[in-house]
Amino acid sequence: MKVDLISVPENTLRTIYTACRTCYSADYPINIFDNTKETESEKMLKLVNKVLESGHHSTIEHCQFVFSISGVSRACTHQLVRHRHMQFSQKSQRYVTEKKQFKYVTPKSIQDPEILEFYENHMILSQRLYNVMILKGIPAEDARFVLPNAATSSMVASLNLRELIHLANLRLCNKAQWEIRAVVQFMCNLVIDKEPWLKEYLQPKCYKDKKCNEIKGCGRHGKEL
Repeated sequence: MKVDLISVPENTLRTIYTACRTCYSADYPINIFDNTKETESEKMLKLVNKVLESGHHSTIEHCQFVFSISGVSRACTHQLVRHRHMQFSQKSQRYVTEKKQFKYVTPKSIQDPEILEFYENHMILSQRLYNVMILKGIPAEDARFVLPNAATSSMVASLNLRELIHLANLRLCNKAQWEIRAVVQFMCNLVIDKEPWLKEYLQPKCYKDKKCNEIKGCGRHGKEL
């Protein structure tokens, strides 16, 4: 698994502060932006936190982050693309032919040597059948039907800050599947490195709400975190 942050907004906090101030000011947004210094982070954070606490989240939709995500399973990307307010450009199994043994993800839960051997042989046999289908002239878009969810994929994924917070709230939950939880944690860590003030927002939803609304929680429900 490899996750990289390939594009970040400039002046993230100042941009959000400008959006917040614009809603309550008669001044032009450009004047607010130009007259606010990056060193005034404490002043900006005070207003931004207040506005976000009020639920006025449209102000953080102006900041877009773009990630490179590689070496994750199709099982993982199938979950990720369900987030409707993200944008994706993913490696195509229609146009990219798996000429050698495809790379795949092995869950850590597969520890029994006999099951692990069975699992690895299944991957090898899937590749062999795929190769035969291609040699027989079957299009890659049809041969891919034999490729498992374990096969790795890569994508460019972008989202605004509001959706990133939503993604973190859901997918950092202990009940989320382990692989997508790891991907999202990498994404959040990369953004926090650039914008440390976002750490309190890029957390599972229960950290903020102090309660769990999942049908089956992880056991933290009703406890102080």
